[in-house]
Amino acid sequence: MKHVSIPSDLPPQPAMQRVQAVGRLAVAAHDGRTRIERLYQQGAAKIRMPVISGDPLEAILINTAGGMTGGDRLDWEFEVGQGAAAALTTQACEKAYRAVSGVARIRTVARVAEGGHISWLPQETILYDRSALERRLEVDLAPGATALIVESVIFGRRAMGETVATARFRDVWRIRLGRRLVHADAIAFDGDVAAQLSRAAVTGGATAIASVLLIAPDAGQRLEAVRAIVGLLGGASFWTLRGDAGETNGKLLARLVANDGYDLRQRLVPLLGLLNGQAGLPKVWST
Repeated sequence: MKHVSIPSDLPPQPAMQRVQAVGRLAVAAHDGRTRIERLYQQGAAKIRMPVISGDPLEAILINTAGGMTGGDRLDWEFEVGQGAAAALTTQACEKAYRAVSGVARIRTVARVAEGGHISWLPQETILYDRSALERRLEVDLAPGATALIVESVIFGRRAMGETVATARFRDVWRIRLGRRLVHADAIAFDGDVAAQLSRAAVTGGATAIASVLLIAPDAGQRLEAVRAIVGLLGGASFWTLRGDAGETNGKLLARLVANDGYDLRQRLVPLLGLLNGQAGLPKVWST
């Protein structure tokens, strides 16, 4: 048998290309309509505005990389001017694929001026087995501003035969109103995700979850209707928020749990339609 010597100074493996993307959008109210003031796109982050007959201005966020994996970074930044309204959604579900090394990170920052409104309505995030994703959402609302926020996660698509045994997922929210922290949230899964989800105090084996937050003066008036939609697999609560000058606002938080992504949408779509008023849901949610 012929022996082959292998040199010890082999060149290192080339570094894999990673996503480093930034998308920024600023809108303002002019002549009774919300219009674009500034738009910036870098890398795989793209923003498209479909033609809409009225407010809110609708922006569709696109990750042209097709998903996230270890080492990827995606940053979204938004500004909504005084009296303006914007609905932000994604072209499709974001996907977190298996990470060989490193963690994928998504950071979203939004600032809303007095009398402005933001609807943060991304479609679901799908986690694959052995994925690693950390995302952070920061929203700063001026006094008199309102917001509707949703984030939902699917731990593998059951219809596709996908399961998630192990993964790493972090989801952090920081919502401020008049510079005061009014909502702080953190969800964390690490390691044996399947075992963690199986616990009765978590999801009882369900693999789809969603959190919905409404900051608005009339949020409390919608509590009973929200609870009727959420049903037994989840819950909803309301708090009164008081500002430094004695003004009041409302915070409504709903949690949804479902066996899979399809069941989750059966309640999430009417819930968002209720809370988003006449604007309803962006059309991409039905495509």
